[in-house]
Amino acid sequence: MSELPESAALAARLRALTPARVGLGRTGVSLSTRDLLDFQRAHAQARDAVHAHLDSAALKAEIERSSRPEVLRLHSAASSRAEYLQRPDLGRTLNGASRALLAEQPTDPVDLALVIADGLSALAVERHVPALLQDLLPQLSDWRLAPICIVEQGRVAISDEIGAALNAQISVILIGERPGLSSPDSLGAYITWDPRPGRTDAERNCISNIRAEGLAYAQAATQLRYYLNQARVRRLTGVALKEETNLLTEG
Repeated sequence: MSELPESAALAARLRALTPARVGLGRTGVSLSTRDLLDFQRAHAQARDAVHAHLDSAALKAEIERSSRPEVLRLHSAASSRAEYLQRPDLGRTLNGASRALLAEQPTDPVDLALVIADGLSALAVERHVPALLQDLLPQLSDWRLAPICIVEQGRVAISDEIGAALNAQISVILIGERPGLSSPDSLGAYITWDPRPGRTDAERNCISNIRAEGLAYAQAATQLRYYLNQARVRRLTGVALKEETNLLTEG
């Protein structure tokens, strides 16, 4: 059997290291049928993830059963998935019923408001949040936690309103990230010091690509704990707070 041409061998080595589409086959001037069908399948999975509905009741039950915290179900001002995708601004604020529910909660200060939102991939939330919380919550045993909030049709900034309403020093939102053609189920975590409406993305820290093929749950939980501890010490998050490898390892 003859050896692969040098370019084909290089492409094969690269494909073993990444899910990215490297060295796709061709038939004449077109992609091979196999690669074209694979692309169409991945594109369909990404579209499905964006349009999928989060089963917040089932997620609430799973979190309460495994971790036993109090969980609240909330909803953004976007009344439907279609409106949510067309009006990003409505996904950043709560609807009236959710605001009323938060107003009924205790007003004592807490260290952390933990928020879960479908974002652009409910699939990511349903697959990864329960397992991530299993690693994260035991590391926060000495933190005063607000009830965990699950938000349907939510975007990152909705954690600012929730954190402020719950009188939290820091908010963390676990949210489904925009699907890619190799990652329809990527979960992100955004950490914000002193959450309140009007915060910008420059005032947050982000941990991305939490999933089985990306950042492992235990590693993501360790990074989250690092950022939370550093935010509490330095009283800030965002571009002024950088990940320092030696502190992360020691933490």
